[in-house]
Amino acid sequence: MGLESAMTLRIERGARGPAVEDVQKRLAKLGYDLGPSGVDGVFLGATLEALRAFQREHGLVDDGVVGPKTWAALVDATFSLGDRILYLRYPFLHGADVAALQTALNVLGFPCGEIDGIFGPSTEQAVREFQFNVGLPADGVAGDETLRAIQRLRHAWQGRDPAVPTELRRASVAAASAMTGRAVRFEWRDRSLRAVCERAANLVQAITEGARATAAEPEDPDEGFDAIVALAAAAGDDKGLPVARLDLSDAARSASRLTMALASASHRPARVIALADEPRNEEEMQRLAVLVVDALAAAFGRADRPVV
Repeated sequence: MGLESAMTLRIERGARGPAVEDVQKRLAKLGYDLGPSGVDGVFLGATLEALRAFQREHGLVDDGVVGPKTWAALVDATFSLGDRILYLRYPFLHGADVAALQTALNVLGFPCGEIDGIFGPSTEQAVREFQFNVGLPADGVAGDETLRAIQRLRHAWQGRDPAVPTELRRASVAAASAMTGRAVRFEWRDRSLRAVCERAANLVQAITEGARATAAEPEDPDEGFDAIVALAAAAGDDKGLPVARLDLSDAARSASRLTMALASASHRPARVIALADEPRNEEEMQRLAVLVVDALAAAFGRADRPVV
């Protein structure tokens, strides 16, 4: 179901059809009794009572109507770990799969704080620490490889108490303090990199409330920004601008190159060109966005040549 359809969704008593079947399948997955008819595409009887029970248990008005809030809660509750890539963005991703990830990380010794089903900065940092310990790129993206690694350790965390000591401080993203109060823009020189710029802007806003980040095309005005990073698939004719080549297979060196380019930029706001291969999938898009934001935060945090 698309976003626009979900926003206008309203399933009431007596409704029939595929949308009702979808609701019934989700309720059945959560263990609610749909009666002898089961998933029949008819919104009556046991299905109606099951929905009301779900609404009560999730703090919703138990009116027996599937509106946008109830539908969103059903979707959140029926995500399973591995259904989608989990990463830090704004608004935060949330759902039962995030809660399962947090449970696994807490039990395995990579605390992300309260298990609230919200993929915030603490969860992202815990994912990074887990990745580092199992020899994966520590990019904070819970993609296929990371989720497979967690599933391989299922015997070590499934069914165990995920409680975290109350005195344990929530982990923080190192970039947060460096980005506080900053205004940055990510430009795409190639449309294939637009999604990476948008993810980078989301990521900056997710790690700290004190930063402003936007994604835009190059012709937008430069005023009011501390730094502008332009992502391109090939070198252009931007004479005098620092250029850094990014390579996901060597993230540490790439981040260092971009950090140095930002710190050495003579233009104000600091403008640099980041050359990147076109990402092949969603996970590579997010990894590239993480790399760019990490490098930007490192450049802001440099004491000897701060980006101002």
